Amino acid sequence: MELTVRQLTIIELVKKHAPITGEQIAEALGISRPTIRSDLSVLVMLGYIDAKPKVGYFLGKVMTTEGRQSERFMNLKVKDVMNRPVVISESATVNDAVISLFVENTGFLTVTDEIGALTGMVSLKDLLKVTLGNANAATIPISMVMTRVPRLAFVSPEDSVLEAAKRMLDHQVGGLPVVQAFSQGERNRLEVVGRITKTNMTQALVDVTSGFIAE
Repeated sequence: MELTVRQLTIIELVKKHAPITGEQIAEALGISRPTIRSDLSVLVMLGYIDAKPKVGYFLGKVMTTEGRQSERFMNLKVKDVMNRPVVISESATVNDAVISLFVENTGFLTVTDEIGALTGMVSLKDLLKVTLGNANAATIPISMVMTRVPRLAFVSPEDSVLEAAKRMLDHQVGGLPVVQAFSQGERNRLEVVGRITKTNMTQALVDVTSGFIAE
């Protein structure tokens, strides 16, 4: 919710003069107390200010250092923290996938078809399952090993980082493809535009608490 100029001014008054009464705020603004009653209610509800009976208004949790950090993290979108995608063709083999995993130093690969649309995902765990004790595993098509789109979790660039974290936990994976929709004839397909991992989220949390992400 975007605050009005008057609401922002009220916050500044509270920041400078807390504890300050509603009458004092109204006087400083040159308006009547009833005129700002709704503004004060909104600011208290949103956590920007708080009130104590017979004391006055003071800054709320949102305006503390911890509150601002939490708000910034909650407002982060996937596009703010995602990495470039690591993609492999569905015509590739398990051997190709193993090489890509180690070269790119990643925990999963996104699999696409000939036009670049998402068809699946393969993880290190998937490859370990098929290679252990299988001398012919290297030549197996990756399409026989990957998790296919209907069962695949993914996010869009506009999803929140918090939503991405929830999906990772729900599906017990360490990362997700980041996709956006495009049309192919009458079909809706998914273009891979990035990837987000637990490492991205940890780095974002460190950046927010260290002040590297601007307010």
